[in-house]
Amino acid sequence: MPSLTAAAVGDPHELIDHYLPTPGGYDEMRTAEGALRPHWRYFLEALRTLGPSGIESRWREARRLIRDNGVTYNLCDDPQGVSRPWELDLLPVLIRSDEWAQLERGLIQRAELLNQLLLDLYGPRTLIAGGLLPAELIDAYPGYLLPCHGLQIAGGRPLVHCAMDLTRDAAGRWRVIGDRTQNPSGSGYALENRVVLSRVMPSLFRDSHVHRLAGFYRSMRRALTRLAPRQAPAARIVVLTPGPSSEAYFEHAYLANYLGYNLVQGADLSVRDGALWLRTLGRLERIDAVLRRVEDACCDPLELQEDSQLGVPGLVQAVRAGNVTVANALGSAVLEHPGLMAFLPRLCQHLLGEDLLLPDIPTWWCGDAGHRARVLEDLDALIIKPAGSPPGERCLLPRQMEPAARAALIARIQAEPHRFVAQEYIVPSTSPALIGRRLEPRPTVLRTFLVAEEEGYAVMPGGLSRVAPERDAPMISSRLGGLGKDTWVLASEPERQETLLGGADLLAPAVIQESEVSSRVADNLFWIGRYAERAEGMVRLLRIAIFELSERQGYLRSDDMAGCIHALLQAVTHEDGDDDARRLHDPTPEMLALIADPRHPGSLPQTLQALGLAAWSVRERLSADTWRVVNEIERHLHALTRHPPIEIGRALDELDPLVTALVAFSALTHENMTHNEGWHFIAAGRRLERGLNTAALLRRTLARVGREHEENLLIEAVLGVTDSLITYRRRYQAGTRVGALLDLVFRDETNPRSLAYQLVQLEQLCRKMPSDEPSGGRPVIDRLILQGLTGVRLAEIDRLIRPARNGVKRIALQRLLAKLEGQLAALSDALTAQYFRHEEQPHALLGRAVRGPR
Repeated sequence: MPSLTAAAVGDPHELIDHYLPTPGGYDEMRTAEGALRPHWRYFLEALRTLGPSGIESRWREARRLIRDNGVTYNLCDDPQGVSRPWELDLLPVLIRSDEWAQLERGLIQRAELLNQLLLDLYGPRTLIAGGLLPAELIDAYPGYLLPCHGLQIAGGRPLVHCAMDLTRDAAGRWRVIGDRTQNPSGSGYALENRVVLSRVMPSLFRDSHVHRLAGFYRSMRRALTRLAPRQAPAARIVVLTPGPSSEAYFEHAYLANYLGYNLVQGADLSVRDGALWLRTLGRLERIDAVLRRVEDACCDPLELQEDSQLGVPGLVQAVRAGNVTVANALGSAVLEHPGLMAFLPRLCQHLLGEDLLLPDIPTWWCGDAGHRARVLEDLDALIIKPAGSPPGERCLLPRQMEPAARAALIARIQAEPHRFVAQEYIVPSTSPALIGRRLEPRPTVLRTFLVAEEEGYAVMPGGLSRVAPERDAPMISSRLGGLGKDTWVLASEPERQETLLGGADLLAPAVIQESEVSSRVADNLFWIGRYAERAEGMVRLLRIAIFELSERQGYLRSDDMAGCIHALLQAVTHEDGDDDARRLHDPTPEMLALIADPRHPGSLPQTLQALGLAAWSVRERLSADTWRVVNEIERHLHALTRHPPIEIGRALDELDPLVTALVAFSALTHENMTHNEGWHFIAAGRRLERGLNTAALLRRTLARVGREHEENLLIEAVLGVTDSLITYRRRYQAGTRVGALLDLVFRDETNPRSLAYQLVQLEQLCRKMPSDEPSGGRPVIDRLILQGLTGVRLAEIDRLIRPARNGVKRIALQRLLAKLEGQLAALSDALTAQYFRHEEQPHALLGRAVRGPR
């Protein structure tokens, strides 16, 4: 969709002067005769008051909030990958409160109907036995899971939450396009849309008296707590996600944070003794309810889809034993069969004794001979949906097909009629979207959300509206590039402001124990600390190397300069031995590759990519401010890789703001994260990596004895990299000396950049980690830290700085630093062996080289 720019927006009156609704359809803002609907007048007048600059500034602010909050909708084949931003139109869809009340009644009735239908299909199956539903319609559908037949459902509510996609026909009547009952997505995006628009247009939002959303999420939390086998305060609830590769992973993390639940993956869970448990570092934690975002068939490889790696083996048995509640119930996907719409009016009369208040689009299931004949007779006026295709996939439009493809479709319908459903094509309703200079109508679908209450269902007052980017688009889907819209239900008087933090919840405990982290989460947090420190250290070292190379070459002797650059290159690449003559003669290509080439081994982009993936894997653990800094780091990464510097001097323009962002990330993880079990691992990862970096830096720069100018240059470079230059100058007045440097950067336990400080901090952090060692023995982790710290404390600096007999190398210093590097590497291996699950490494896409020893 064309973006709004200041130059594009003209006279505010032009926004609607040329707005023409689609012939034969319903438009939310204007009647077919062109009259403005009354409930839109205040909003449009407010837009006119804002003027072009006001509209543009709010559009830019909305884009910035979405970017800073990391709101994404991922497509596996999208070139933007995990960074594909969520697209939000600035204009909401406006619905009158009285009209919404009528729609709400129809939605509640439909949810009750679907819930009763699900109970029957996985219970007595009286509807099939009585001829109200064809057996082939259900049993041949892949969403019907036979192993789930007969499962007992807590409270008689297998359909805990659901969503329904709606549009209007030409007369303005709401029609259901499809039901989303398996793991309905979108409510998190609806909440984020509301947060963004209420911030960029606060007075307009307030004065429009928009119904609030917080009450809906409070109902969702109550529903899950009520259905848990163990009632509050003992109940534990988690959100089960497929992981960062999921399209809506942002929403999974967002909802988990908003509702106050742990976000888990299948590998974090285990079924033992007929119950579901979360694997934590110190123990197994009993789970009572699961709000799942994993497809039905993938939830249990033992009884359902055997090749699934997303679920939990034995989950069906745990549900069968009544020890855990899964929302929605396993097997709920059967209700998404589009062919069911053809039978719902009669089922509503049978199950509820009422007429269906909210009609579907006229639907025919081709497995019925009469329906099939009707479909083949009028094929070009219909839309064909293959039963079993994932929701949101493209439908078939026979009238647009080539003759051969159309004939092939007819043959497929005749050969396997039960696999096809036809629906009448109706012109979708439209709503205004800001396109270039004015508002234009775009096809719109409203997704509404419901959650089970103790009696009946609660409806979110609004929902997620989506508009097609093109005026004549046949389908509207986030998968196909649709834009999100907020939906405002306008009350007649001001709404009371609500949040999940306010109000009493009789089922929820006042205080609950914070859940411990799983081994997967601890693994990612540990490597976040390591990657962040590795990137920061590399940037600091690269900046010093660039400065030495570009600023001082004119007035220092070339051999001193060559020796300094040689040592710094070894430090930044972590390669021992002499560089070849070409690299030593012209190190610029190597340094530029380290700065900007993601294919170069050990480069800065590789490290930043690894940091981003680790952070993405545990994004529910990171605060909003921390995530904004992660996004800032990602923008620097894109700038480096898409427009790599071609001159070494210009690289500083990219590295300077990057190190600031990395320092901000470090500060936020230290100051904004609760210092709990998870924080211990991110802090340990940072300390361990800094210790490795410092030991390697000192060994590669000071182990070789150089001329006075060269050593002074290297000492100053090391002090710059370790950010210790100011302290050094204040403390040591006798110039630059290797012994003084080691006293400050090697042995000083009060210097946050020294090697000794890292070991002291690691000792404290690791003592707070859970341990299953028998009392009286020192765990291997403690022994390694003690050995390293003792070696540093007992080291005699005068002996370390003394050259060997050949006068070329400081052998004692080299050996001690190499030993410390080995002990820190062994400590990393010991932490991995004790706490992390090796078969579930979270960054397999990066390869082992990124994480391996250096």
